Amino acid sequence: MRNTKSKADQTAGGSIINRRKFLQIVAVAGAAGAGWYAGLIGGGSRYEVCRRSQPMMGTILNLTLYGPDQDTLNTAMTATLDRMQHLTGLLNRHQPASEVGILNHDGFLHNPSPDLKRVLALAHKISRRSAGAFDVTMLPLLLLQQGHRGESQPPAAQIKQALKLVDYRRLVINKNRISLTRPGMGITLDGIAKGYIVDEGIAVLKKHGFEGLYVEAGGDLMVQGRKADNALWRIGIENPRPKRPRPLVVLRTSNRAIATSGDYMQAYSPDFSRNHIINPATGYSPPELASSTITAPNTALADSLATATMVMGVKASLNMLRNMPGCEGYFIAKNLTHHQSPGFFS
Repeated sequence: MRNTKSKADQTAGGSIINRRKFLQIVAVAGAAGAGWYAGLIGGGSRYEVCRRSQPMMGTILNLTLYGPDQDTLNTAMTATLDRMQHLTGLLNRHQPASEVGILNHDGFLHNPSPDLKRVLALAHKISRRSAGAFDVTMLPLLLLQQGHRGESQPPAAQIKQALKLVDYRRLVINKNRISLTRPGMGITLDGIAKGYIVDEGIAVLKKHGFEGLYVEAGGDLMVQGRKADNALWRIGIENPRPKRPRPLVVLRTSNRAIATSGDYMQAYSPDFSRNHIINPATGYSPPELASSTITAPNTALADSLATATMVMGVKASLNMLRNMPGCEGYFIAKNLTHHQSPGFFS
């Protein structure tokens, strides 16, 4: 879901900054207590620094590592980038040679990687919990709606035909084979793959002794550790309708991933009624919510739940989250009323 826009308070002056389509990871080896992040951007730091920028997952990855020496930094940098690039080559549907590209082209994939199977297993779990609101087989619907961007709705007959190709239960995963059981089916991992890749990059950094982490994944966040004064990070939830002013909602948190999905991020019509969030059961964008913000233990889970809850609406989402420890939600309706799960601001 890489389509998130929220705001984060960086401790250097406390300014609120917008986050667009980029991926930034800042990590510190042996984080120096609560002040790990602020101390690095001030003068006199005892840390060495290593930076690298490169294209990845349709965006730009900016990776900045702080540690005691350059050998440690270079080793961790190479291992992290190699792991993330490898996963991008498996999970990106826009690359014909990726595992997802081959599956979509051929309708089956022999000897799938453990990573693809893990991503699809998580996607299947969220699909079941959300009663199909999250469904990676919705690619035919997504392509149909994207093809009518800026126009009226696609013809009802075309939507009806595309709906026949959407059903996560018809994606069959066996030990040595993944199959799409109807010709014309296809999957998109746009709402979960980037989060998984970020989580795996973080796992590599942790193995190399990096403890303090600040991650911006195309707008989604992961924060670990605290600011210089031991305060929690401040995450601002963007108003989905800037022309209708409302107070900035701020979440104070640490050691959590935060993801937002909204109808304004890829709108197909000026009134946001048509957008990239599509109900797999109807073929149309859901009518209730303007945005959904989810906190979760990891980025992949937060991403997928943000998409699912946009489709589900407030009542069903709150019921689902009640049975998901570590996951909370904040929802803004199209009329700008808001709702949240009991532990969201805790």
